[in-house]
Amino acid sequence: MDSIISRFFTPKELPPAPDPGIYHYMFPENAEAPNRLHLRVESDGTGVLLVNATTVLHLNQTAAEHVALWIQGKDEEDAAGTMAARYKLSRKDALRDQRELREEILTLATEPDLDPVMFLGMSRVEPYSIVPSAPYRLDCALTYNLDKQGTHDPLARERVDRELSKSEWTQILSKAWDANIPHVTFTGGEPTLREDLPDLIQSAETLGLVTGIITDGIRFSDTAYLDRLDKAGLDHILLSFAPDNPASRDGLKRALETDIFVAVHLTLDPSTSVNMMDTLEELSRMGVKAVSLSAIEKSDQNVSDLEQAREKAANLGLDLIWDLPAPYSETNPIAVELENVPQGAGRAWLYVEPDGDVLPTQGVNQVFGNILRDPWDQLWNQAVSSYHTAD
Repeated sequence: MDSIISRFFTPKELPPAPDPGIYHYMFPENAEAPNRLHLRVESDGTGVLLVNATTVLHLNQTAAEHVALWIQGKDEEDAAGTMAARYKLSRKDALRDQRELREEILTLATEPDLDPVMFLGMSRVEPYSIVPSAPYRLDCALTYNLDKQGTHDPLARERVDRELSKSEWTQILSKAWDANIPHVTFTGGEPTLREDLPDLIQSAETLGLVTGIITDGIRFSDTAYLDRLDKAGLDHILLSFAPDNPASRDGLKRALETDIFVAVHLTLDPSTSVNMMDTLEELSRMGVKAVSLSAIEKSDQNVSDLEQAREKAANLGLDLIWDLPAPYSETNPIAVELENVPQGAGRAWLYVEPDGDVLPTQGVNQVFGNILRDPWDQLWNQAVSSYHTAD
């Protein structure tokens, strides 16, 4: 027989914990360049929070729930009530925690120079030391063509016998979202050669994905085309800058006039007369905020020059962008003979070739499978197993 207490004081059912999956939030509403939060709740209740696709925070279970309630539209009071009931906290303490967490995340989103480890007082997690449940980014090579004449890099096309259609790429974007991948980058080759690029960006935006492109920027001289990309929801551009090409300079200038975040990729090439130090100063004057640097080949001199360029960029206040794939380009090639797979390849990001084959990263001849033909879990397990083997 039930006790009198249990019959008259039936405990309230606790609110359900957030389901594993990805949660997306943009703020402020209707802003031309809103901040984006992507929370991925793992099966054990912990979370990974991406702030504007640049800052990755690993959250314990309670912090993940606090953020999930915010993203789900709960105001501070309601969220605090839920957390107080679940964890038997005082409502005052739960409200304080909710407010502090929101304020800290808002500050991280709007103050890009902050070091989240120092600002939040967290212990530092070494990059890529944690194997996530899915990569943070999927790099999609739409084409290996470099120009309208069909020039392509033969090293990049050894296996590729066709380009996927728009509908096939749309399927891939949906598959990425369903796998809880929050960020896609369209690359190549030159992705702006694909006339369906604005449509693919719009499809990604509709799903909630952060989108970027890696491009030579030459097509940006067509301001109507650039406006289409902007209105489709493009979040960021990495422009492979050719200092001696007026079309490249014009494309960069026009891109900087939009609300899209623009970073510039520079390749150190000793065979040209262009001085990278002078180029960095020019970019700073133009209003560029971030750069990515690489060398055309590996040598002691190039490594030394590259270090000096990185120091120059830092002195100019230019942020250094890491772990984005450098584009194939006739004027700014990258070294394709990689001695070691980049640390995050196959763990923090994966790379999809124009026919759907999945690699750890661009230029690494290791196929995990095909993203259209093979189940996602099988591909991801292959990537994780491969990474552990490399370790």
